Amino acid sequence: MIQPPEFKNIYFAQAADVWLQEWAESQSFSQVFVLCDQHTYRHCFQAWRPNVPFLARAQVLLIPPGEASKSSHQLRLLWSALSQAGADRHSLLINVGGGVTTDLGGLVAATYMRGIPFVQVPTSLLAMADAAVGGKTGINHGEAKNRVGAFATPAAVLIRPSFLETLPPAEWYSGRAEMLKHGLMADAAHFHAVAAVDFEQRRMPLELLRHTLALKQAVVAQDPREQGPRKKLNLGHTLGHALESFYARTEQPLRHGHAVALGLQVALALSVTHLGLPPEEAQEALQRLRADYPWPALPAPWAALEPLLRGDKKNKGTEIRMVLLPHLGEAQPDISLPASALQTALEQVRAGHAL
Repeated sequence: MIQPPEFKNIYFAQAADVWLQEWAESQSFSQVFVLCDQHTYRHCFQAWRPNVPFLARAQVLLIPPGEASKSSHQLRLLWSALSQAGADRHSLLINVGGGVTTDLGGLVAATYMRGIPFVQVPTSLLAMADAAVGGKTGINHGEAKNRVGAFATPAAVLIRPSFLETLPPAEWYSGRAEMLKHGLMADAAHFHAVAAVDFEQRRMPLELLRHTLALKQAVVAQDPREQGPRKKLNLGHTLGHALESFYARTEQPLRHGHAVALGLQVALALSVTHLGLPPEEAQEALQRLRADYPWPALPAPWAALEPLLRGDKKNKGTEIRMVLLPHLGEAQPDISLPASALQTALEQVRAGHAL
């Protein structure tokens, strides 16, 4: 189990509002911009704005909701909007939204005038547990997830659990998948604790969310630019991103977390056959994942998935590289696998076979 460090630049609940107000008053920002999509503007930002007097001066930039906004087209529109508003290097950008908004907004801040200060305010469980934390920003390119991006550190990440009350159930399950991944990667007890939460109540104990963030922050602190240990955070994402990209073209799109959970199921099977993960450990985890993250009725053909897998940015040359588990709570990155092994494991898990 990874030992979590003290939180750095992550503020929770009321402390988040206090920090933003006090920090902003200590700075000399020429202008302040808030990036939201239409949903988070209506359900989150408008309710939050009165709590932080500093936000009264903010200019709002709106983007359409959904994954399509993680695009070069939207990036250019936001650059233009900042330019037309006279934004300079002393302007502040506050990103209020889910993973799409924090990924896109972070890249806007990282690139506009070679970098302006920004704050991440995640509004979904997925963004709170993973996307907004760690300094990764990015957009999609073609069918490739997060193909273009930059490492950029926000001034702070503000976690306001009250925003979670606005989420539909599917978004809770999507966010929980990343929390489960953190447990499988670094703390088996955390995996079981998160899996035991009754998500029909749409409540996440704050201590579990804090622990998830601590697990991720511990890994990021060791390897901020993903040259070594941080690669472990990609557990489940190689196949997960391929599935997400494939189903985005169909009438049954998958949320990111659901796709990652399917990737985790296949990673468990591969860990048994290629890294010696005890089958009984893998089977228990697989059953928990299957209960909440079923495979789509429309199967994704291997002929469509293989090129998406080979285009994954974590690969090297023609090798498909994955993160696997010698034990639950312990991850090993850069495991090279033949495509045939991945295809076999995918078919095994999708068919519902035991490990």
